[in-house]
Amino acid sequence: MKIYLDTSALNRIFDDRSQVRIALEALAVQSILLLIQERNVELISSDALAYEITRNPYPESKMTALSILQLASSYQAFTAEMLNRGQQLESDDNIGKLDALHLACAESQEVDFFITCDDRLIKRYKGMMQVCNPVEFILQMTQPGEKT
Repeated sequence: MKIYLDTSALNRIFDDRSQVRIALEALAVQSILLLIQERNVELISSDALAYEITRNPYPESKMTALSILQLASSYQAFTAEMLNRGQQLESDDNIGKLDALHLACAESQEVDFFITCDDRLIKRYKGMMQVCNPVEFILQMTQPGEKT
């Protein structure tokens, strides 16, 4: 099973956990990282992730995110087709430019789950890929009959 963690999910472990939702999502991301390390799921990385992470002004979270991406089994570089798909997602689904590029990269790698903490992105994406937050992903992975 292939997954793509966008930067909101990758950085969730550094967010203030005083809100219940953020604390749950941070724990879910930690669980996802264990699944990646145990090779129960395949992490996909991309030019979009590398670009966005290098812009992070916080050295600790930047280095952690970059080290997580080292666990990726596949890397998607930008292509003309992907940039076109990103523009299509931008206009058709009203998704921001960088988010649209993340989605286009994940689609091109035939990702099973695109994991984000961005509710607006989850609601707006109308493509074939399953887009969910980290908690929803962990709940789906732990359902009886699901592979974990």
